[in-house]
Amino acid sequence: MTTAVGVSPPVYGRAWGKVPEELSARVPAEQRGPARDRDAVRLLVSCGTEVSHHAFPELPRLLRAGDLLVVNTSPTLAAAVDGRVGHARVVVHFSTLGDDGRWAVELREPDGRGTTRARAGAPAGKEVRLPGDVRLVLEEPLSAEGVRLWWARVVGADVPELLRVHGRPIRYSYTERDQPLSAYQTVFALPSADGTGSAEMPSAARPFTARLVAELVSRGVQFAPVTLHTGVASAEAHEPPYPERFAVPEASARLINAVRAGRRGRAALPRQGGGEPQEGGRVVAVGTTAVRAVESATGRDGVVRAARGWTDLVVTPQRGVRAVDGLLTGLHEPEASHLMMLDAVAGRTAVDHAYREALRGRYLWHEFGDVHLLLA
Repeated sequence: MTTAVGVSPPVYGRAWGKVPEELSARVPAEQRGPARDRDAVRLLVSCGTEVSHHAFPELPRLLRAGDLLVVNTSPTLAAAVDGRVGHARVVVHFSTLGDDGRWAVELREPDGRGTTRARAGAPAGKEVRLPGDVRLVLEEPLSAEGVRLWWARVVGADVPELLRVHGRPIRYSYTERDQPLSAYQTVFALPSADGTGSAEMPSAARPFTARLVAELVSRGVQFAPVTLHTGVASAEAHEPPYPERFAVPEASARLINAVRAGRRGRAALPRQGGGEPQEGGRVVAVGTTAVRAVESATGRDGVVRAARGWTDLVVTPQRGVRAVDGLLTGLHEPEASHLMMLDAVAGRTAVDHAYREALRGRYLWHEFGDVHLLLA
């Protein structure tokens, strides 16, 4: 496993301004109003500088037969556990399981409001006491560039079982209160064989329900599952993502390639009766995690191949995207590195225009917020 790619994202908010605090979604959609597949979640659709406003349940009629949604099946873990360093209280955020059995972790300190704030790093060898006489020993920083995340060894417990018994979902100060783990699971989540998953929810898929998926399938929209276990975000510094575990199955790779090949073939057909040539399906990733997984398995030739392991790919406008035609995602803060990926998919002008519209329309930010569909 390598360290994070040193990429400094531009500050996109210079073009559309600061996000007001009241636009943070403080509770899940179903606690703000109707069920999560009703009008409680809004959907902003942008294609270039054309923008339209919808309720999320309208998604099936906004897509078309032959479109393909790439979805992340990673389950969300109860990845926050209380501990102590000496007499000081800390909260350990378990991020990623390494190949050698160690875990990448972040130590944070309680802020007195039920959430946490960044904490200065501890020296190598520092021991954290966890519930049930479990010990966590910090061994080395994950990256030479900083000490936010550490490789640590857990003594006296199986970590997935520790999280099941003593963990709770990670949350940050913009949310109102703790939520049950079920509030952080998407309809696509599948348990992994080794009990690992995502430290933080792949939240773009949260508004989907079984009913909505069934409607999409009935209209000819296809699904390609992939897996990317998200690590702990850089809530304060907005660092680029660190290496994460991913898997693109053979069946999903074949399906993505077939959809893309079908579109190229149809675009080459002669026009009939003076009309436009038929256009095949589009590959739309549900979430930045799905983009990272698929693009990590895509060669320079644009062909997606089955792959699994670690990815340190950071999708930038300079690198571009090779397999994805659109992205369904939440709304990101002006400093977030995710905005470089949106830029790669749709272009800076389109991103800036859409975010100005989101602010004007009072859309909600963060994992319990509204959703943005960008089409290249």
